[in-house]
Amino acid sequence: MIDVLLQTLPFFALIGLGFGAAARGFFPPEATAYLTRFVFYFALSAMLFRFSANLTLSEVISWPFIWAYALGGLGVYILATVVALIRKRGAQEAAVEAQCAVIGNTGFLGVPMLALLLGEAAIPAVMLVLAVDLFLFSSLIVIIITGTRDGRVSPAVLGTVGKGLLSNPMIVSMALGFAWSSTGWNLADPVQRFLDLLAGASTPGALFAIGASLASKSAERLSVAGWLSFAKLILHPLAVGILAFMVFDVDPFMAGVMVAAAGLPVAGNVYILAQHYGVAPQRVSSAILLSTLVSVLTVSAIIAWVTS
Repeated sequence: MIDVLLQTLPFFALIGLGFGAAARGFFPPEATAYLTRFVFYFALSAMLFRFSANLTLSEVISWPFIWAYALGGLGVYILATVVALIRKRGAQEAAVEAQCAVIGNTGFLGVPMLALLLGEAAIPAVMLVLAVDLFLFSSLIVIIITGTRDGRVSPAVLGTVGKGLLSNPMIVSMALGFAWSSTGWNLADPVQRFLDLLAGASTPGALFAIGASLASKSAERLSVAGWLSFAKLILHPLAVGILAFMVFDVDPFMAGVMVAAAGLPVAGNVYILAQHYGVAPQRVSSAILLSTLVSVLTVSAIIAWVTS
C-alpha cells in the first residue's frame, strides 16, 4: 500500500501544484479555462487517438465488462436518486447527485494515471469505462433535467444529447483512431512522434488543470458532500466489482482496472452541467473537492489491490 501511495503521490502532487498556483492568483481562472480546453481538445484527444489507432475494436469490446460496469453504476445511480428524493430534493437535484455518485474523473485523471501505473494493458478497460460514462450516464442527466422541465422527453432533447456526444472530442478521437486501426495501416513515424509529443502534455496538463479548477470550488454542505464522496469512492467500485467478479466473470485484470476507474473522484464536468442547468452547483463543487482529497488514499488502496 505504501509503495503504491508513493507512486500515486506525484499525480496528486501535480493536482496540488495547480491548486496552489490558482489559489495564490498566479494562475487565474481564465488561464485554467484555456489550459483545460487545450488538454480536452488537443493533448488528451491525441492520447486517445494514439491508443485506439493501435488497437482493434475486438480487443476493446467486452460485453461482460460493459454489463458489469453499466449495471453496477445504475445500481448506485438509483440508490443516490432514492436518497435525494427521501431528503425531499426534486428530480433535477436527484439527477445531479446521482451523477456525482457514478461519474469519475476518467478523462483527466483516469486515462493518464491508470495507463502509467497499470500499463498499456489497462487502456481497453479505461476506454470502455469512458465510453459507458459518456454514452449512458452523461446522457441520463440531460434527459432527466430537460424532460422534467418540459414535462416530456421530446425528439429535440434526444437530438441535443446526440449532438453533444458527436461533438465530444474524446468520442471523436477514439472513433477516428479505431477507424484508422481498421485500415490495417501503421501510423507514419512523423505522425506517431507528433502524437507522442502532444499526448505527453496530457498528463501534467490535465492534473494541473484539475488542481487549478478545484481552487475556485468551495466546501459547503459537507454532510451531503460526504455522502456523495462515499458513494463515488466506495459504493461505486464495490458495486461494479461485485458484478464483475461474481456475476459476469470479467477477466480479473480488466475487472481490477474497472474497479480502479470506478473509484476515481467526482468528475469536473458534473459541475459544468450543474452550473449550466442551474441545479445545485455548490453541492457538486463540495463533492468534487472532498472526493478528490479523500481519493489520495482510496485510489491508492484500490490500485494496490489491483496490482497485487
